[in-house]
Amino acid sequence: MASAYGEEERMAQKTYWLEHSKELTVEAMMLDSRASDLDKEERPEVLSLLPPYNGKSVLELGAGIGRFTGDLAKEAGHVLALDFIEDVIKKNESINGHHKNASFLCADVTSPNLKINEESVDLIFSNWLLMYLADDEVVKLAERMVKWLQVGGYIFFRESCFHQSGDSKRKVNPTHYREPRFYTKVFKECHTYDEHGNSFELSLITCKCIGAYVRNKKNQNQICWIWQKVKSNDDRGFQRFLDNVQYKSNGILRYERVFGDGFVSTGGIETTKEFVAKLDLKPGQKVLDVGCGIGGGDFYMADNFDVHVVGIDLSINMVSFALERAIGRKCSVEFEVADCTKKMYPDNSFDVIYSRDTILHIQDKPALFRSFFEWLKPGGKLLISDYCKSSGAPSEEFAEYIKQRGYDLHDVKAYGQMLEESGFRDVVAEDRTDQFLEVLQRELDVVEKDKDAFIHDFSEEDYDDIINGWKAKLKRSSVGEQRWGLFIATK
Repeated sequence: MASAYGEEERMAQKTYWLEHSKELTVEAMMLDSRASDLDKEERPEVLSLLPPYNGKSVLELGAGIGRFTGDLAKEAGHVLALDFIEDVIKKNESINGHHKNASFLCADVTSPNLKINEESVDLIFSNWLLMYLADDEVVKLAERMVKWLQVGGYIFFRESCFHQSGDSKRKVNPTHYREPRFYTKVFKECHTYDEHGNSFELSLITCKCIGAYVRNKKNQNQICWIWQKVKSNDDRGFQRFLDNVQYKSNGILRYERVFGDGFVSTGGIETTKEFVAKLDLKPGQKVLDVGCGIGGGDFYMADNFDVHVVGIDLSINMVSFALERAIGRKCSVEFEVADCTKKMYPDNSFDVIYSRDTILHIQDKPALFRSFFEWLKPGGKLLISDYCKSSGAPSEEFAEYIKQRGYDLHDVKAYGQMLEESGFRDVVAEDRTDQFLEVLQRELDVVEKDKDAFIHDFSEEDYDDIINGWKAKLKRSSVGEQRWGLFIATK
């Protein structure tokens, strides 16, 4: 049965592409009348995201007429461009065949006859391919890709998720517009072994939306992933902790139930409105949200102040939810899975950097604050709310809690001093613990009142976890051990 369905799927996709590639143009390939303009902006963006591939071996799957082939060939040691429509790959060869390091192959990525040597490729690149494969074909291809890659090699792929982006009229459309979580799960669960029994998996380097589509179409559905092949015992500790322990999908939804739609930080929309009001946002400004969670604050800023927001978070689950919630909102917000301690932005990139209850996870705060200072434009503003502690040594119990969570906490004054030492001026460091206590109590009251519905939607264990967690926070904060700080500073 599966093979008959598989053949049917391949025929449907082949018919579709034979029809849509009669005109071998960028417009036909991108299925969009504005393709030439979009291409000018998004192609350099996509290429800028790739890990270094100078002199390396690149396999380009679904290469089409070669929109990327020529660029890849300029740097790579060798590019093998592959597509399953003969006229299309011939056109690619006629455009890019002058690159002596490029070769061209008409082949279907799902065919068992496609032979590529194991561990022979440094970078696998595909731009809009998996959405033309059935679910089981994606799973099988992911496994083959891992085998083809050298250890330490990379996979880059980009897909349209949720819905169509291009404006081409199509009688039938066999494209699979999936949720991004589908791709993340398939590639995350992809394990393979070599002949010596060593086990390999893929480590997620980033997952983000393509900014050109956010800027031009207010559309977050163009999403790309970069994965690296690693030995299975290589530790990717903290991200795994966030996704499997602290921010499991269920845990995120529980937090959102407490904090309100779109929020996973203290006070939800209420504290967001209060704090954002201090930033004096102007239309067209660019905001970086560090630890963006599921995007509520970013949507609020973009919708109400007409700013462009870049939200980054280390948790794949958080960003997946944020992307799902962005669909249909028509707002200028980009999301990316990224580690703020490793991320690089050009100097003077942002008007505002905003971060809510996130930096407590970061051990080397001064280094991060120096980066913030460089990333901000002159006169740019920084706003941070964060967990703090009282000065002096913490109690044994609180010290254990900090250690178990992996937090790095400072007293409010010391936190403000770190900002000053990083170059910021007009630093305001406010102890907001009284407000924290009020908000916690209010959130706790709502959950207790909503007990039956909460247990119905989650479980009794989830309810107890939240109640006990909030009571413990109230206790630590009311005796003055755990503090909450608000910090505002200017470059």
